[in-house]
Amino acid sequence: MALYMGLDVGGTFVKGIIIDEKGKIVCEDSVPTVTGEGLADCIETLAETLVRNAGVVFSAIKGAGVGCPGLIDSTRGEVVFAGNMNLKNYPLQKLLQEKLSIPVKICNDANAAALGEARFGAGKGYKDSVLITLGTGVGGGIVIGGKLFEGYKSAGAEIGHMVIEHGGAKCTCGRRGCFEAYCSARALTARTKWAMEEDTSSAMWNTYTHDSADGRTAFEYMDTDRTAKQVVGWYLKYLNCGIANIANIFRPQVIMIGGGVAAQGSRLSVPLQEMLNKEIFAGTDYAPVKVECATLGNKAGAFGAAALNIK
Repeated sequence: MALYMGLDVGGTFVKGIIIDEKGKIVCEDSVPTVTGEGLADCIETLAETLVRNAGVVFSAIKGAGVGCPGLIDSTRGEVVFAGNMNLKNYPLQKLLQEKLSIPVKICNDANAAALGEARFGAGKGYKDSVLITLGTGVGGGIVIGGKLFEGYKSAGAEIGHMVIEHGGAKCTCGRRGCFEAYCSARALTARTKWAMEEDTSSAMWNTYTHDSADGRTAFEYMDTDRTAKQVVGWYLKYLNCGIANIANIFRPQVIMIGGGVAAQGSRLSVPLQEMLNKEIFAGTDYAPVKVECATLGNKAGAFGAAALNIK
């Protein structure tokens, strides 16, 4: 049985799994993330634990993949820049190959998640897919013909920084009107709090305070509270704008929604599908695009990292 290791570097933990070529998990574990030059040692420790827990030796692992935040040059195996990891021009692939003595590949963490969902999650069975992750920011990745599309110098696709409202709200990147500025969980939370302050009679106040309201609040009350329904409508309008843009540019078979907001399931995917079907260029008769919620949760990145070595 061929085995593959996937390692997903997060801001708090590095998550790791060993899977077979069909995506069956043999073992999984995690360690606290060490930033800076010690990252490779941190990953090595986790890799050793995984191999030990799997009851195998490193030579039984066909390859290890690593998904890491930041600007990643996957052709050179280098973390070009990752500010939150305190890394610059860091030869992660070379260091890990020396430590583990097995083939190692690395890529951006959002790309890894996209590949994971494409191979083993909501995109399984489709050759062309796009993952949009809705979290603190908006990210994602593109899979074409079953392979990651990483662009020039593996720079990846900054899905969250296409403009959907010219001259709109300022984004963390410095531009105005970015997808991220309207559709991140942070943006949804801010809109919810603003709406609650505007409508002090909203039922959302029955359970939440200004401090505790978050991206789930409006969805929880959308069926019984007018203000909550308006917040959800506002959010879906902008989310659909971004999704329709992606659908018209790439015409993938499926667009998957990941991140914390995806926990809303059909309350998110069903209205988005209806909206997209009305807006997609040339309609849905010839090449429909499905909208699905991602299914792998926070394991998508580790699955995708492992898949970097699966033919």
